[in-house]
Amino acid sequence: MANNSYSGVKNSMVEANHDADFGCTLKDLRSLMELRGTEAISKIGESYGDVQGLCSRLKTTPVDGLSGHPTDIEKRERVFGQNLIPPKKPKTFLQLVWEALQDVTLIILEVAAIVSLGLSFYRPPDAEREHCGRAAGGVEDESESEAGWIEGAAILLSVICVVLVTAFNDWSKEKQFRGLQNRIEQEQKFTVVRGGQVIQIPVAEIVVGDIAQIKYGDLLPADGVLIQGNDLKIDESSLTGESDHVKKTLEKDPMLLSGTHVMEGSGKMLVTAVGVNSQTGIIFTLLGSAEDDEEEEEEKKKEKEEKKKQRKNKKQEASVENRKKAKAQDGAAMEMQPLNSDEGVDAEEKKKTNLPKKEKSVLQGKLTKLAVQIGKAGLVMSAITVIILVVLFVVDTFWIQNLPWVKDCTPIYVQFFVKFFIIGVTVLVVAVPEGLPLAVTISLAYSVKKMMKDNNLVRHLDACETMGNATAICSDKTGTLTMNRMTVVQAFLAEKHYRKVPDPENIPSSTLDILILGIAVNCAYTTKIMPPEKEGGLPRQVGNKTECALLGFSTDLKRDYQAIRNEIPEEKLYKVYTFNSVRKSMSTVLKMADGSYRMFSKGASEILLKKCYKIVTANGEPKLFRPRDRDDMVKKVIEPMASEGLRTICLGYRDFPASEGEPDWDNENDILSGLTCLCVVGIEDPVRPEVPDAIRKCQRAGITVRMVTGDNINTARAIATKCGILLPGDDFLCMEGKEFNRRIRNEKGEIEQERIDKIWPKLRVLARSSPTDKHTLVKGIIDSTVIEQRQVVAVTGDGTNDGPALKKADVGFAMGIAGTDVAKEASDIILTDDNFSSIVKAVMWGRNVYDSISKFLQFQLTVNVVAVIVAFTGACITQDSPLKAVQMLWVNLIMDTFASLALATEPPTEALLLRKPYGRNKPLISRTMMKNILGQGVFQLILIFTLLFAGEKLFDIDSGRNAPLHAPPSEHYTIVFNTFVLMQLFNEINARKIHGERNVFDGIFNNLIFCSIVFGTFIIQFVIVQFGGKPFSCVALTIDQWLWCTFLGFGSLLWGQVISSIPTSRLKFLKTAGHGTQKEEIPDEELDELDDMEEIDHAERELRRGQILWFRGLNRIQTQIRVVNAFRSSISLYEGLEKPESRTSIHNFMTHPEFRIEDSEPHIPLIDDTDAEDDAPTKRNSASPRNATPTPPSPSPSLSPAPPVSPSPNQNNNAVESSNHLLPEAPKSGTPSAPASPLHSLETSL
Repeated sequence: MANNSYSGVKNSMVEANHDADFGCTLKDLRSLMELRGTEAISKIGESYGDVQGLCSRLKTTPVDGLSGHPTDIEKRERVFGQNLIPPKKPKTFLQLVWEALQDVTLIILEVAAIVSLGLSFYRPPDAEREHCGRAAGGVEDESESEAGWIEGAAILLSVICVVLVTAFNDWSKEKQFRGLQNRIEQEQKFTVVRGGQVIQIPVAEIVVGDIAQIKYGDLLPADGVLIQGNDLKIDESSLTGESDHVKKTLEKDPMLLSGTHVMEGSGKMLVTAVGVNSQTGIIFTLLGSAEDDEEEEEEKKKEKEEKKKQRKNKKQEASVENRKKAKAQDGAAMEMQPLNSDEGVDAEEKKKTNLPKKEKSVLQGKLTKLAVQIGKAGLVMSAITVIILVVLFVVDTFWIQNLPWVKDCTPIYVQFFVKFFIIGVTVLVVAVPEGLPLAVTISLAYSVKKMMKDNNLVRHLDACETMGNATAICSDKTGTLTMNRMTVVQAFLAEKHYRKVPDPENIPSSTLDILILGIAVNCAYTTKIMPPEKEGGLPRQVGNKTECALLGFSTDLKRDYQAIRNEIPEEKLYKVYTFNSVRKSMSTVLKMADGSYRMFSKGASEILLKKCYKIVTANGEPKLFRPRDRDDMVKKVIEPMASEGLRTICLGYRDFPASEGEPDWDNENDILSGLTCLCVVGIEDPVRPEVPDAIRKCQRAGITVRMVTGDNINTARAIATKCGILLPGDDFLCMEGKEFNRRIRNEKGEIEQERIDKIWPKLRVLARSSPTDKHTLVKGIIDSTVIEQRQVVAVTGDGTNDGPALKKADVGFAMGIAGTDVAKEASDIILTDDNFSSIVKAVMWGRNVYDSISKFLQFQLTVNVVAVIVAFTGACITQDSPLKAVQMLWVNLIMDTFASLALATEPPTEALLLRKPYGRNKPLISRTMMKNILGQGVFQLILIFTLLFAGEKLFDIDSGRNAPLHAPPSEHYTIVFNTFVLMQLFNEINARKIHGERNVFDGIFNNLIFCSIVFGTFIIQFVIVQFGGKPFSCVALTIDQWLWCTFLGFGSLLWGQVISSIPTSRLKFLKTAGHGTQKEEIPDEELDELDDMEEIDHAERELRRGQILWFRGLNRIQTQIRVVNAFRSSISLYEGLEKPESRTSIHNFMTHPEFRIEDSEPHIPLIDDTDAEDDAPTKRNSASPRNATPTPPSPSPSLSPAPPVSPSPNQNNNAVESSNHLLPEAPKSGTPSAPASPLHSLETSL
């Protein structure tokens, strides 16, 4: 793939003398890893003899692995490189400063300040000054007029302050993010064999020559060659774009590549390339500087999204390479970019969305919208201010005083205009709430840092805030609600049901031998029971917990499974059918000495018992096992066990006599039948002690907890009752996957939203569910419109098969301990302790973020309203803003940066869990908050204006109004400024409560940041007033004046109590603000953002618009065709309306009756979230590579067969669904708007 276009990379030119130590060089290995399939096998054959030969050249053995000696490891790292892809350098502080300077309002201010500076040095001859009008004269003191430059300089200085603060915030945010990323990476460990011991090491420490154990659900960390594999299937779509799972065997294709996912099976591989020399590393290097960690994460995500696009239009390899290049998130990618197909679009998107962010979260959406609205208002206000000032000045000077325009006076007039302009800009600066994005960032970053302590590792910042709105949690049972420490507590063995583990003496030894052999070889060899870490502790369970229970069972029966494993190492197993979500069983075949085969199977009891036709009796002989006996057993053994919350596992075996020859191992249905049942065990997984309490908290907080599990329904019901998900006497549904599927599908087997809507509100337990069921349920709840508030769903998962559901959910939680890499990759938050109660903590933090932002808004908007009105009216009446530019910038700094720090870091309290979730459309500013904002605003304005127009009489000082151009600062205006700032400070304390609580000091000392900021601001304010002098336009005040200012400021606290006494319900005129966008007002391009909050970029928007137009056209045509057909065949025009399926059903693409997972069908649903792809594998090789999606059956009899639809480019939200909101007339007219549209032609043409 890279054709060694690679010479430029460090590490690749290594001095030859090192290579002599090993039997092959870095270059040999790299060229080997570029081959695939048979070529690779022949190359290994030519150069090394076989894989064993390669091992010995790399000085390692398949059984014992590397010695693990530090010098050896170091040498390998030196010769073959480390398993790191060097991260891109973080942005330097100066770059961040430069970015902060790009802010438009700041640029305007800088320009104005520089002009003001320049003009202040120009002095017209004194003689002329009198002719320039009243305003210009009246400067008594020479030194005063020389101080004219101070204002410009002060503005520049304050701009510098703002920029530095912003840059510092960005810098610390970036640093935190990297820390987080590193932590995620350190947590990623991989199993290798060193010195004969199986150990887990961080991925970065893997070296060439390591023997790594791979299993279902792993993300391969390096390239390697397969040494031994059982039924290994790999999803290589992240590298090749091929969605089929690739079967890896020693004979056909032993090459394993980094960055690919193990979808089935297990095995061992010899690591042959790491870091920049591995396939993923080479691609990264091709992209230029390897992306930094954040983007690496993103990269993987992007790769997944790419996969989806690739599946939709499978292009030739070349384009896959382009796509890789297009992924370089820098513009350079564009040059090597043929603009065909969707690649160009892709690169465009990448350019526009340079930020490695997921989509905008709900909160950011609302805030951006609000900020834009406020900004527009500010712009209008500032423009009006400038116009009024200029007009007043011109009228006064040239009309009332009747002066001619003298050339010498021009600079003075210009100075006036610049002054007016600066006042206008300050109004704008104060009006624009640039603190909003900052507050969100601070609040989220702070929460994320603190959530680490609560065992939540947040991978996407916005997940934290979405969690606060969660209305439903679909949780796994094993490991999340329960302890995931399995033990066998009951067994049905030798025709007897034992309530506790039986005494080995009571069991025929022949039965026992077969049983222990079966348990030992038919559990993955990576699963074992280790001695406890502490004396007297419980033995440690490593690997799959269900298998640990069985191994523990064999130990309880006083037998040693390890002895059998030593006798039959993994290489000697003849064939292994690994467990997957479709088979629900695992089987291992041994070849016996006499040439016969024996297969051991274990699996879910109700599935495996159907395959048994014999059962072992009390004397150890098998006897016939009829369906009647089976029903008996289910009633007497399995159901009683299950109702006690036990998971039942059946163990069986089958002999294939040598006389019949070798069976056809690929025909699983035949192989897995005719079993002899050995025993059925009941495995208990105790409920975590803290779970019932956590679930109660959730229910109190208005969050519905649903349990989705693969266990049988009785077990599930028993555990759900123990947890408190099901309360006795409630009429909630518990349902099995089969039944669920039957109820949600119509006659044609399509899933219908209406049918899901009938079930989900009452559903609490979904048992025996397949991954597809989980995904369907999550999708159904999210897309449901039965309840007016759109549901926000969180999902927990640990297995690879949970991938689609985790991605589809609003927030996906993966298990940090038990979770597979694939699950972690698809998730938003990783629970480092796998504990459900950590989810409740996440909800608390999420709600806290929301409240913090609202508090900040309440404070900020009060300041904004007051400052803007004061500046505006003051300027209009007195021709000079009472609050000077520099003072405004200081106020801006207090209310933006400091307040966002102070209010955004309030710690959460349990009280947050006592209210219902806000939901997506809840406005940011509630009516209570609106009441507070307006009430405080009115109070502050009355005070300020009283001071402004009567202050000189009250305090008996000179009036500051109508001062000439460079007049010295006045006490009068200093008092106004001081009072204004102190009112904001006291109001900041008011802003701590947003739900109309009385006690605003409640818990104030729990937040040190808040206290220190309020105190610090006060100190700085004191310094500014007393020593600020000319730059701040302040004069030192007396003690009396300070006390008065403080008293007036304190008034806002008292006034706050008055406001909270007025019931909000009385004030009907109050409006809320800051809604999420409502459905009606959505322009086409935003359509998708809220429908699914999925990332959508400009290129895609254009495409979406095109599609919508297509749909409209098509709908009309379809309607016309139907009318014609109706007349022609005299059917009622409405015949489509009676059939529910003719409405655009939400899962429009899951239209295949044949898409029902039978036990026999070996395909696993892809880790993906478009339903279209869920069926793709069933009809994979359709006629043309582009239409890889199967043709849906035409939904209405009068239409001709539809051409295949290619799903739209954004994920979970097929364009067809999006057409629903846009075309209210479509579904009504009874036209099946969707599957029959030649949409793909549109996509390819674009």
